[in-house]
Amino acid sequence: MSEANTGTVLPRQNWLVAPSTRAVVAALETFEADASRFVGGCVRNALLGEPVDDIDIATKLTPHEVIAAAKTAGLRTVPTGIEHGTVTVLVDHTPFEVTTLRRDVETDGRHAKVAFSRDWAEDAARRDFYCNALYANAAGEVFDPTGGGLADIAARRVRFIGDPEARLTEDHLRSLRFFRFSAWYGRAGLDKQGLAACERQADGLKGLSVERVWKELKKLLSAPEPTEAVLAMLTTGLLGRIIQSLDADAGRVFTALVSFESDAFLPVEPMQRLAALLPADPEVGKALARQLKLSNAERDRMELMLGQTPRVVSFLSPREVRQALYALGQEGFCDRVKLGWARSDNPRQTSQWRALLAMAEGYRRPALPIDGRTARAAGVPDGPLMRQVLGEVEAWWVDNDFPDDPLAVVERLKSVTQALVKA
Repeated sequence: MSEANTGTVLPRQNWLVAPSTRAVVAALETFEADASRFVGGCVRNALLGEPVDDIDIATKLTPHEVIAAAKTAGLRTVPTGIEHGTVTVLVDHTPFEVTTLRRDVETDGRHAKVAFSRDWAEDAARRDFYCNALYANAAGEVFDPTGGGLADIAARRVRFIGDPEARLTEDHLRSLRFFRFSAWYGRAGLDKQGLAACERQADGLKGLSVERVWKELKKLLSAPEPTEAVLAMLTTGLLGRIIQSLDADAGRVFTALVSFESDAFLPVEPMQRLAALLPADPEVGKALARQLKLSNAERDRMELMLGQTPRVVSFLSPREVRQALYALGQEGFCDRVKLGWARSDNPRQTSQWRALLAMAEGYRRPALPIDGRTARAAGVPDGPLMRQVLGEVEAWWVDNDFPDDPLAVVERLKSVTQALVKA
């Protein structure tokens, strides 16, 4: 491994010359010159021409020295992972994760005990993939301590540093990261050695926290084209270690959904892609929500996507579309359309499904022209009977295609009230 400058320079990056970035670099450099470099995703993405979201900095400074340097420069710090060497420096609400160079002392597949270092090669060796072990200084000059990072960037491939088994034994979450990074940045197919190691180490996924698993899985499903990675997880059984209730036809449906998104220029929806892997059963969605600790909103959306009523098929009439939209909402209806499209026996016949999506554009849910005050005036008491009467009136209104005629709805209210209240 070498710390030598590779001769490669990052293409111009706004984040690299931003005042906030320069302020952090200046603070660290004032404490010790040439002791800090950008690392990981910001360097990788800059070289790949991809957007940069997070800016991470590796440094020879200890966490306490980082805090002292920032304080001297008037910058705020948050000790987000100080036991592992990480301090977040905030400049104008922009966070910079600054982490001391490290080497692993002890690992158990989930957590690592680290010792601080001043050796760039040691720090690079403990990272997961060659493409993530690239460093750059404030001038944008790139360093490649492993000797394999720039080559993998050029080939658009994702490989574990050194022995894949060893990297996975250190942290089993790297198995999911292998598929995620391959989906986002790989163009040369999944690395065979890495894939085989992930399959052999599949049992290690059981010990990971479900929050970490869902975070990685969601990022994988958010990739523009994750089909190869997801199918590999299916065939090796890794996805089954995470999701116990996979649909028997999950691979075909998932592939079809991703293909339809691309062909129709539809936005990527990771929750839809997750649902495509499951049988159409809301109870399965509910169980998965508990297993992965999905948010309440994610749980509700998953249950709705996997439901069967109202039925959404390609040949719905305009009236049935309006009724389904009212029952499911715009998001829920579009979810069902896309999944129905992917599950259909002849998914290449897309015109009818696309027409349904077009009908949903700009949908505004109509409001029932009466409310509780109207019902009380008609003699309906508050409580369960009120809910029953309004429910009956609403069902009639929906069945009659949402008439915008308050007098007609009031007449129906009177009829229902006469039957249910005065009987």
